[in-house]
Amino acid sequence: MNQLELLDWPAPWPSISNASLPQLNGHREPWVGSVTEGLGHRAYLLRISDGDDVTGVLPLVLVSGPIFGRFLVSLPYLNTGGVWARDPDVAGLLIDGACELADQLNVKYLELRHEIPVDHPRLNYQRTDKVHMRLELPESAEALMKSFKSKLRSQIKKTGEYGLAVQFGGAELLDDFYTVFAHNMRDLGTPVFSRSLFSSILQHFEADAELCIVRKESRPIACGLLVHYGGVTEVPSASSLREFNRTGANMLLYRNLLERAIERGSHTFDFGRSSEGSGTYKFKAQWGAQPHPAVWQYYVRKGSPDEMRPDASGNQRMVKIWQRLPVWLTKVIGPSIVRGIP
Repeated sequence: MNQLELLDWPAPWPSISNASLPQLNGHREPWVGSVTEGLGHRAYLLRISDGDDVTGVLPLVLVSGPIFGRFLVSLPYLNTGGVWARDPDVAGLLIDGACELADQLNVKYLELRHEIPVDHPRLNYQRTDKVHMRLELPESAEALMKSFKSKLRSQIKKTGEYGLAVQFGGAELLDDFYTVFAHNMRDLGTPVFSRSLFSSILQHFEADAELCIVRKESRPIACGLLVHYGGVTEVPSASSLREFNRTGANMLLYRNLLERAIERGSHTFDFGRSSEGSGTYKFKAQWGAQPHPAVWQYYVRKGSPDEMRPDASGNQRMVKIWQRLPVWLTKVIGPSIVRGIP
């Protein structure tokens, strides 16, 4: 008989076999731990067991801040999460429990970052406007280069004219990574995550997470965070400095990220989510990435999830203001703001 438990995080991480709703990238113990610790949020684990057999799990993070209110999310910062369950009945019980917790915590909404939609009467809103962009990797870097169209190969080759250097490493590169990342987030008009989030990711994933830095002379001008796990390499955060666009630093960065994934034995490279037809979508597609469904489902109790979108009319003014702030100031005030955004 299926029994539902609500556990405070940290909690024992289960393994589920023969799941009809599959394990996603977000269903990893290091992700729950690093996001919870790095953002300073409280987390829960909903777990369903049939005797000693775990049949379903749903990690949830309470995203809370003074500006936007409270949200229950699986999982913030990541593109995936939601239910991991043996069958639809177990998934339904997990969502029942999540909705009850959302009521108890009086959040604005519950957000489940699925790839396969779950039919449930209390899920009253859904977003499918973005897709995951993923590339099936060949077995060698040579085969990868041959798979590119001639225009892309030419762009990659041209980066050799600018004396750029590429370096992989761990926590010793975090300052350089964060310098580029914070600058790029300011230019985009987006509050920057704290440095502690990325430090936490590196600590929790250990050798399965690494940083890549592209330099011109000694200056870092592009960067990426890579996480390797279960044959999939994902890049949850990457940035480059606009003033060096002419050097093709971003092209060199991604070429090296892809080659690194092949070196690590990955069969898939996950570029992250993009809106179909957007600039980032086209950038990822030129590497051969293909779209895969992203189905974010909601139990909305107050307001609308659309209010939190960057392109919402009320937020565009804030984006323009943020772009005019000095980078040092965005590093000070940005983390306390963005930790409250689901």
